Amino acid sequence: MATNILMPALSPTMTEGTLARWLKKEGEQVKSGDVIAEIETDKATMEFEAVDEGILGKILVPEGTEGVKVNQPIGIMVDEGEAVPSGDAAASAGGEKGPAPSPSGSPALEAVQASGGKVAGAAEQPVSAPAPQGQAPVSSPAPAGHGAGQGGRIFASPLARRLAQQAGIELGSVRGSGPNGRIVKSDIEAAQGAPKQAAPAAAPQAQPAATAPQQQAPAAAPKPPAPVITAPHKAVPHSTMRKVIARRLTESKQTIPHFYVSIDVELDALLKLRADLNARSPKEGAGAYKLSVNDLVIKAAAATLRKLPQTNASWTDDAIVIYDDVDISIAVSIPDGLITPIIRRADQKGLATISNEMKDLAARAKSGKLKPEEFQGGGFSISNMGMFGVREFSAIINPPQAGILAVSAGEKRPVVKGDQLAIATVMTVTLSVDHRVIDGALAAEWVSTFKSIVEDPLSLML
Repeated sequence: MATNILMPALSPTMTEGTLARWLKKEGEQVKSGDVIAEIETDKATMEFEAVDEGILGKILVPEGTEGVKVNQPIGIMVDEGEAVPSGDAAASAGGEKGPAPSPSGSPALEAVQASGGKVAGAAEQPVSAPAPQGQAPVSSPAPAGHGAGQGGRIFASPLARRLAQQAGIELGSVRGSGPNGRIVKSDIEAAQGAPKQAAPAAAPQAQPAATAPQQQAPAAAPKPPAPVITAPHKAVPHSTMRKVIARRLTESKQTIPHFYVSIDVELDALLKLRADLNARSPKEGAGAYKLSVNDLVIKAAAATLRKLPQTNASWTDDAIVIYDDVDISIAVSIPDGLITPIIRRADQKGLATISNEMKDLAARAKSGKLKPEEFQGGGFSISNMGMFGVREFSAIINPPQAGILAVSAGEKRPVVKGDQLAIATVMTVTLSVDHRVIDGALAAEWVSTFKSIVEDPLSLML
């Protein structure tokens, strides 16, 4: 039966993307797990794998097309020997019965991130909205449900199928949270940890609509008019990443009550330790390393977060979520904007491991080769502009995190030690925090603890 290939949601913030390139041609055989296209998301260009087997019968969206909405049909898969639907039938082939292909077990579809108190990501499905009077209602994708489609087919990612088989879990008993009820990795993990429960009772029927006239919702505020630019100029179209950066940072400043705490930190002891450790590194081989100041800053921030776990947190409408692991996102500049690869469990890793991991993540971030799990999540961020000679700056919080540390350049400054004037290498750091999660005294304790660790860096060896 002909089924639609749908535009996947490859990151939690993705609502549309660019179909960069088709890797399969019409009429070619497709196997489960085959890479059939490359999709440019709001974060990177990613490979798009097929879920089911069949023939790529028709390409509905040509490569290079921008602004393709998530869950929009981009192609049609048919069985061998089956005729390809044409005309209007092509656009509706398979409907919701078609698979929603995605990268094999891609955490991008399975990641859940809080944004504005709501869950964002591929698992979120819009519900039908009433149409204006005189217009036909517009149908929306069905809400997530069990992964069984019509005809008893169960839609699940290859990774989810493999995990279910290993755990002895029947896929038919798992409720899918992916597009069109597709079962993904997180659903299997939830099923493994959940106790056996009786089937839920049928939901009560919706109450009849009130006969009294309902108050009409206020109209949305009109957008301000676009600026009129008369000077000679060149317009550079927004990339998908730039649009998302603009939206997310605007939401952050509008919805998160930021406040800032700055402190000066002396670096001389840390710079000496760095030089001593680098001198011990093998010249080449697997054990070679070259520590940067940023590597030691990451380790010091991780140690601080471990000492003050209530700062390794996020705000939700129901509770403050305190993370078990210290996962630090590091802002990396790339041609289209910036991305935040993550050092996982940074407090448990040695300096050489952090250094080599950071170099690898940064290199692959700039070439667009990061995996979704390498830049999604994190409980705290660091933005370092010291290499540009910046003396001091404040960073915008990366939601749903509650804090970000802005690191500036180390420079020689006059300092008072005892009653004597001396010269020291000093950098100014500024902690931006979400006041809903972290109060002033706790923020002050964080920067004070960070300062003491950096100025006594041997404590990082413990």
